[in-house]
Amino acid sequence: MDDVLGGLALLLVAAAATAAVLNRDPARQAVVLSLLGLALAVLFTVDQAPDVGLSQLAVGSAVTPLMILLTVRKVRRIGRSRQAEEHEKGRSR
Repeated sequence: MDDVLGGLALLLVAAAATAAVLNRDPARQAVVLSLLGLALAVLFTVDQAPDVGLSQLAVGSAVTPLMILLTVRKVRRIGRSRQAEEHEKGRSR
């Protein structure tokens, strides 16, 4: 039974990692990265490492994707403000 759960968890990790790599939008990548962190936490727990699984759950599923999403939001906001400034400069000429 443990082999089946370990194999399923490993397949889930492989699928989530592939989805994270193939996704081109950084915001969506962060969401998929969160799912990858969850899958890794399950894999670690199945492999008898619950302490590592809990750490992965906290860091890989919550903190890292949140930081990526906040960074993407900030970069997009800066890009929009620069576009607005360039648009205003073009109108004033």
